[in-house]
Amino acid sequence: MDNIIYLIVASIAGLIIGFIIAKMLERSKASAIIRDAKKTSENILRESKSEGETIKKDKILQAKEKFIELKAEHEKVILSRDKKIAEAEKRTRDKESQVSNELSKNKKLNTEIEEKIKNYNHRNEFLEKKQSELNKLHKNQVQQLEVISGLSAEDAKEQLVESLKEQAKTDAMSLIQGTIEEAKLTAQQEAKKIVINTIQRIGTEEAIENCVSVFNIESDDVKGRIIGREGRNIRAIEAATGVEIIVDDTPEAIILSCFDSVRREVARLSLHKLVTDGRIHPARIEEIVKKTRKQIDEEIIEVGKRTVIDLGIHGLHPELIKTIGRMKYRSSYGQNLLQHSREVAKLCGVMAAELGLSTKLAKRAGLLHDIGKVPDTETEVPHAILGMQWAEKYGEKPEVCNAIGAHHDEVDMTSLISPIIQVCDAISGARPGARRQVLDSYIQRLKDLEEIAFAFDGVKKAYAIQAGRELRVIVESEKVNDERASSLSFEISQKIQTDMTYPGQVKITVIRETRAVNIAK
Repeated sequence: MDNIIYLIVASIAGLIIGFIIAKMLERSKASAIIRDAKKTSENILRESKSEGETIKKDKILQAKEKFIELKAEHEKVILSRDKKIAEAEKRTRDKESQVSNELSKNKKLNTEIEEKIKNYNHRNEFLEKKQSELNKLHKNQVQQLEVISGLSAEDAKEQLVESLKEQAKTDAMSLIQGTIEEAKLTAQQEAKKIVINTIQRIGTEEAIENCVSVFNIESDDVKGRIIGREGRNIRAIEAATGVEIIVDDTPEAIILSCFDSVRREVARLSLHKLVTDGRIHPARIEEIVKKTRKQIDEEIIEVGKRTVIDLGIHGLHPELIKTIGRMKYRSSYGQNLLQHSREVAKLCGVMAAELGLSTKLAKRAGLLHDIGKVPDTETEVPHAILGMQWAEKYGEKPEVCNAIGAHHDEVDMTSLISPIIQVCDAISGARPGARRQVLDSYIQRLKDLEEIAFAFDGVKKAYAIQAGRELRVIVESEKVNDERASSLSFEISQKIQTDMTYPGQVKITVIRETRAVNIAK
């Protein structure tokens, strides 16, 4: 027990002694660290003081150098300013000297000008005197000439003017004709080039429409079924379609006669369906005709849509598209109206492209130019005006409306597209075989040509030949000389251009014949 206590006391004493020794060592170590830190801080302070002094010296040197540079620049600026001031003073002195020299020169010039004015006045007085003397001499000469010739000055002037008037008129006419011929050579060459290129690029089949359609049948036995008992079937067909049916004239064929192409087409298709089906009686006829008419109306709209798509025209009103489709069943002077309108649209597009105009507007106006020929009801309004009104109603552009209304000169042309439509319409209608001309209007045109020629003095005979393409005029040689014959040809051509409407062009040939006849006995 005593040993344990002794050990505990010894260990406690050892711990206390160790703690005291550790504290003493720690204090000695801390004092050493403090001494080292003091030495280090003293060294840092000494170094920072030395570096601060060197930096201060460098800044002072730099400031001195900067001051010296600024001073030198300032001295340079002052020197250059002094130099400029000296130059400005020198220029001022030079200007003053120049001004003084110019003043002296101006004084000399003023004296010279005054002397020249005096000389000029003196010369004017001398010339006025000479002019008065010349006038007196001229009057004396005129009086002497009047005495010698027996004519007064006014009479001689009138005779001279009359003699020169005819010569001047002849010279002017020849100059005018030469100028016109020269202009025609170039203008006609360019116009023909455009027209020929346009026509060559457009090939449309000629359409020949009649007032009858032929419905072929396999045998004449079908005719009896179409006629029906006591003719009730044929009467029902005629009543439903409005078409006259001729059965007995042509073997194995039935003739459908009507001016309305739509009605003829409805009747033809209805007959085809009835004959194919075999059931022919009045009730069936009415049903088939009704369905066929509806089919034709749908086909008209489809034809109109296909036409505008083929020509690349967009945005047309549905009513205008329907009107275009109805053109398929209309004809003008024997020419199918839809084919004619398509051809005019293509011609207008090519010609507008050649002239640098809008091809879309030209095609649009060309296609719509004859829509006034397919009205729902009869009207006395000209087809050009009616078509223009329809185009305005359905929102077409003013250029297109004007081209439609002006293509027969019903209204004034206000756009460049209008004459193109007129020309292309004439080209399409003037092709050989494109149209059938009415005999009465053809004969009337020939008479009008001859009457225009007879309206001029000195015309003895006039003949319209080559289907109205040439007018030959025979004049009296005593009344019309060679110069007058040339001017007469020109005047007749101008009169025909202003008073008549005709396709193509008319050649005017004036013939003056002189005969010297003697008889040898």
